[in-house]
Amino acid sequence: MMSSQVSSWRGGSFVYRLIGLFHPWREGSYLLQWAEPIGVLLVALVLLLAPLVSTTLVGVLLIAGGAYWGLLTLSDRDIIAITPIHILVFFYWGAATISVAFSPVTEAAFQGWIRLTLYLVWFALCARVLRSPALRNWTITAFLLTSLLVSVYGIRQQIFGVDHLATWNDPDSVLAESTRVYSYLGNPNLLAGYLISAIALSLAAFWVWRTWIQKGLAVTAIIVNTSCLYFTGSRGGWVALVGLAVAFLVLMYYWYRQNLPPFWRTWLLPIVFIILGGLAFAAVTFVEPLRLRVMSIFAGRDDSSNNFRLTVWFSVIDMIRDYPWLGIGPGNNAFNQVYPLYQRPNFNALSAYSVFLETLVETGIIGFTAFIGILVSLAYEGWRKLSCLKALNHREGLWLIGAISAIVGMLTHGLVDTVWYRPAISTVWWLMVAIVASYYPQVEAAKKKESA
Repeated sequence: MMSSQVSSWRGGSFVYRLIGLFHPWREGSYLLQWAEPIGVLLVALVLLLAPLVSTTLVGVLLIAGGAYWGLLTLSDRDIIAITPIHILVFFYWGAATISVAFSPVTEAAFQGWIRLTLYLVWFALCARVLRSPALRNWTITAFLLTSLLVSVYGIRQQIFGVDHLATWNDPDSVLAESTRVYSYLGNPNLLAGYLISAIALSLAAFWVWRTWIQKGLAVTAIIVNTSCLYFTGSRGGWVALVGLAVAFLVLMYYWYRQNLPPFWRTWLLPIVFIILGGLAFAAVTFVEPLRLRVMSIFAGRDDSSNNFRLTVWFSVIDMIRDYPWLGIGPGNNAFNQVYPLYQRPNFNALSAYSVFLETLVETGIIGFTAFIGILVSLAYEGWRKLSCLKALNHREGLWLIGAISAIVGMLTHGLVDTVWYRPAISTVWWLMVAIVASYYPQVEAAKKKESA
């Protein structure tokens, strides 16, 4: 019934008829015979340059990627893999669009809407070109190599010292003068948010890649990226690493459980968590800088960073009360124009310091519901595809584990910060979402082949 309804909609939809409009031209184009590899080059170029260059240049690259996705869509006669994730992303974009129309600062919100649209088209391009396992592998490799460059520079800052570009440490703390690295990203919390996905995919790479050289590169990436994350001193990043690790271990246990002896099927996960918990407790106990930073999480308003966030959150909640359904419109420009009307004295803020509060204040309850729908769909579709790949014994499922773990880590960090609204992080976030979505046609094709 549903299939026939969708087919009827396709037959009567003017927009859907545009798909494949340029297909005759594509058949005669030598360049578009390499359509997917060219798309991956554009994706890799964004991943390579996003941490290193200005926001303007990243925006130009995203526009180019969006134009290329449009060209692929109009010249492709194959049925486009529209997943539930795509549909909910579209609903989220629709909610953001409506919020612009009713925003108290329409011009600023429209600017934010343009940036959001570029990120969502970037997601569509990534989901489109990463359907190939080989191209997915090359894209992830490019990202991991870039993360190594970023982390090595961050570790160099730790060794040789670096000037603070902002007041990142509590001035009353004994760690007030400690170094917090930020590499090319200009902010230690931003760097931590960037490295979460790199660590998750590095862990997955160790299990996916086959040769010793490849595994050596994966281990190097794990060690270097994790070390750099520690040197950021970002408490949100450290908590995100815990969330990432828990998700990765649980999913890996699920993936390999049937290969384990009966004893280890029952006790492996508890033993691993006990060992890791013991190591973490020992580190917090005997490494003073780590202990002081971790304990500051529980200091409440006695810690200046905690006090700042709590104060901003209460102001943001006031904003949400006044704009509950549609919000103030997307983007930090809209936030910066409305927030001063609600802020407490001396508590200037560029964002809500929480992804969930930021989404709620920008797009209201309607947009926030769509955002939560995306997360639920990611969990459901990710689990379904992982189960199918496990049943089919496809090693590609391990990349899916890495992407899901990265999403868990970034959302954990997002509870207390909005760093992944910046281009370097937002492109990585939507890349992780696209990786999950890209498995949809691959799994369906593998299931048909298996049943044939």
